Amino acid sequence: MAAFIMLTSSIHVTSGGQTLVIQGKRVPVNFCVSQPVMELYNRINEYRQIYDLPPVHLSKSLCYVASLHAKDLSLHHPDKGPCNFHSWSGQSFWKPFCYPKDENKKSSVWDKPRELTTYPSRAYEIVYWENAPLVTDTVFMVWKTETYFNSFLLNSGKWQGKPWNAIGISVYENYACAWFGEVPDPEGDAWACGSKPPVPAKDTLKRLVRDTLRHSVKDTLKHTAIIKKTRPAKVKPVKTDSVAVKPADTLARVPAEPAVRNDTAVKTYYIIVKTNLTMETAAKLVNSLKEKDYPGAKVITKDDKIRVSVFESSSKPEVMAKLKEVKKTYRDAWLYKN
Repeated sequence: MAAFIMLTSSIHVTSGGQTLVIQGKRVPVNFCVSQPVMELYNRINEYRQIYDLPPVHLSKSLCYVASLHAKDLSLHHPDKGPCNFHSWSGQSFWKPFCYPKDENKKSSVWDKPRELTTYPSRAYEIVYWENAPLVTDTVFMVWKTETYFNSFLLNSGKWQGKPWNAIGISVYENYACAWFGEVPDPEGDAWACGSKPPVPAKDTLKRLVRDTLRHSVKDTLKHTAIIKKTRPAKVKPVKTDSVAVKPADTLARVPAEPAVRNDTAVKTYYIIVKTNLTMETAAKLVNSLKEKDYPGAKVITKDDKIRVSVFESSSKPEVMAKLKEVKKTYRDAWLYKN
């Protein structure tokens, strides 16, 4: 049976009159990430590039934390009662945490990276679950489509002005976890299993920590300026023979599927209970659902995906209330906006 040896370290780095002490457990030397993790990581950075956002380093420490949490969720299911997906069980070497019940000023689940690794700051997590082995395309589509998850990917909403310098991802069985941090990882970048690990320079650790200490208001303002700069400008349509035509350069700059739309078109919200089906299987499922209290069940085909919806509405409060009811039967049900 393989065993991980957890090494404890304490590093003092001084920069600009400030001293930062990094202490905690080093990530096991044989830790690496799977191919699905690399696929999801690349999809996220490609998506950020559309909005002129810089790529985020794949953090070795945060990937390790994500891996521990995904396995804990799958094996021990700490998300019971008042505890949600961000909770940790008491079945291993970490401190148990019921989120949001245990959250307070002195104790935060977002401190898990500092507890489990040498990562020197808090990080924040998003989780996806499905009652079948995960497909990275589905995970990414959900994270990209839902406003809450999308705000992490694009540093928008609550996270605007807080650029990510580290991201950790894990895909295990039915769970996918991603952790986002504002400071660089002293452990450096993660690497894919089967490939050669990068050989860092001798001063890599100190350089990364010094970069952390230099993370300032100036960086935040610069990032905010980038966000504002990349927002599509409002362009009045030009009428030609009674047909409204947008300038070609505007069409080229705006992504085909912008995650955050500024138009006033009425949106429809769907509750999806199943995706990645064949048309035949989806049709059979819809017929079955219509006989089980879901008369509005239907097949939705878009983005080369086949999804099954059980409810739709243009009122988000209405569909969110319905989603809570549906989740009692279909735990992995999620909201799709079109």
